[in-house]
Amino acid sequence: MRTLICGSIAYDNIMVFPDHFKNHILPEKIHVLNVAFLVPEMRREFGGCAGNIAYNLKMLGGEPIMMATVGDDIQPYSERFSQLDLDQSCIFHVKDTFTAQAFITTDLDDNQITAFHPGAMNFSHLNSVNDAAEIKLGIIAPDGRDGMIQHANEFHKAGIPFIFDPGQGLPMYNGEELTDFINKADYVAVNDYEGQLLQERTGLTMEAIADRIKALIVTLGGEGSIIYADNKQIKIPSVKPAEIVDPTGCGDAYRAGLLYGIVNDMDWQTAGQLGSLMGALKIAQRGGQNHQFTRNEIDQYYFEHFASRIF
Repeated sequence: MRTLICGSIAYDNIMVFPDHFKNHILPEKIHVLNVAFLVPEMRREFGGCAGNIAYNLKMLGGEPIMMATVGDDIQPYSERFSQLDLDQSCIFHVKDTFTAQAFITTDLDDNQITAFHPGAMNFSHLNSVNDAAEIKLGIIAPDGRDGMIQHANEFHKAGIPFIFDPGQGLPMYNGEELTDFINKADYVAVNDYEGQLLQERTGLTMEAIADRIKALIVTLGGEGSIIYADNKQIKIPSVKPAEIVDPTGCGDAYRAGLLYGIVNDMDWQTAGQLGSLMGALKIAQRGGQNHQFTRNEIDQYYFEHFASRIF
């Protein structure tokens, strides 16, 4: 039941500016922009798609194996992985680099200015799918450009089914490259915006994409999701969260539920509903990995929303 999760491991540095950007950015001076924001509040979260997905999949009782490249500053994250009993055997340390990280400044209107440093993520091609043993399922989440292409080729050649989840990495590829990903993948997962971009770049409709794979999963935020599979459109309802605090990592939590469902041969309705529930549990907490639930608690929440048991 081992699931190989190819993607980023990153730190998210989140700062709050207790004012409004518009009060400090002058439109007539935008061509010579030089501003500084005092940010008294700051927190550092553990993030990255591979880290987030693995965290949620482990919570469900899955066996995630992270495949990622990290830098010299990985020790705090590595200690966390050890505490969570997450397999680090396929995490490669690239010397003289930083682990990928985002620097996000938010103002009182929830506007954001983000800088992202890929760091070691640019060397994701130094990892090989062939180095991971006994893998039943894989996922290619946003990562270094060359690494994503290489890992898709390796999954395909090895006959290991995988989800292509381009996420924010989708703009790196042209239509021909995206079509090649689709043709090699068994499943494709995107949000509604990414789905529209995928159609525009490949010239394929959602139905045409779905015809080439086992399932196309399109998440719609608070509107739930749609799974195109078996010549049907399966509508997955959203789960009302306890509260809406932070959407960071919700897509990753959904994908963990999806991976668990696929590897355990669940039907698409059940797998989608589990993904929807995981996203709702995550959104009530800040950061991508601060929600904590036991399998029994997840099972009970699933029963309360869908009147059946998941485990």
